[in-house]
Amino acid sequence: MKEVTIYYLQMNNPQELSPVAVLPELEIRECVRPQFKFNRFLYQLVGEPWSWTDKLSWSDDQWRELVESADHRTWVAYYQGAIAGYYELHRNGGDVEILYFGLVSDCIGMGFGAALLSNAIESAWQWQGASRVWVHTCSLDHPAALKNYQARGLTLYREEVEQQVPA
Repeated sequence: MKEVTIYYLQMNNPQELSPVAVLPELEIRECVRPQFKFNRFLYQLVGEPWSWTDKLSWSDDQWRELVESADHRTWVAYYQGAIAGYYELHRNGGDVEILYFGLVSDCIGMGFGAALLSNAIESAWQWQGASRVWVHTCSLDHPAALKNYQARGLTLYREEVEQQVPA
């Protein structure tokens, strides 16, 4: 058994954001036309190194239901024409969750994480009716993930420790 710590962070006011400008070489675009297979690909591409496994067994119907929901949006970051990272937002009333967020492995350490997260938080707040932005991360994620969330202005409001059975 492996101990995993889950961190829950939130922002209750858009003025709490400490943004970092998007670097000129990073292009961030919203996927206006939902394509659940693209989201599944992004989830695997970005999440594999960090043990994202909760949706690996999902059916096409489950993916379609999530991605094609009016309460779900996806953005992709490109660097030199290739995928650098992505994020998904999911709305539940006034709460907007940064459902998934991350960079591809070869783009880590290039300064893209802070800029992409700033963009994610700004996009969440721009969603009509947003009153809270939140995210969760865990001790399996990149060591800089929690620090990046906090540096952008998200505050820790809950921490849980779980025992995880090795795969």
